[in-house]
Amino acid sequence: QVTLVESGGGLVQAGGSLRLSCAASGRTSISYATGWFRQTPGKEREFVATISWNGSTRYADSVKGRFTLSRDNTKTTDYLQLSDLKPEDSAVYYCAQGTSPSLYSSLYDYWGQGTRVTVSS
Repeated sequence: QVTLVESGGGLVQAGGSLRLSCAASGRTSISYATGWFRQTPGKEREFVATISWNGSTRYADSVKGRFTLSRDNTKTTDYLQLSDLKPEDSAVYYCAQGTSPSLYSSLYDYWGQGTRVTVSS
């Protein structure tokens, strides 16, 4: 059983930055992908970005050029750097892991608890 713990959310002014972390434990496979999604009240969970086991990345058009994925050398923690934040980026951000990178939340097996990002104008 994989457990994901997210951290790094908070309140930031427009134009500011945050770094979200997704720490994994209990994973036995090195072949995995991490996806990041965000959700606001009344809306479906929205794809943000994904990174494959070999480091290949893909971003939603709305965050491309502003958000950056990375991973630590031990491959136990993934990061999502949020830069040039806009009020419309405010949401609860979730990390998820599965066997393959995907834009679809249903294809991920494990989810973190979420971390809230609030961007003030």
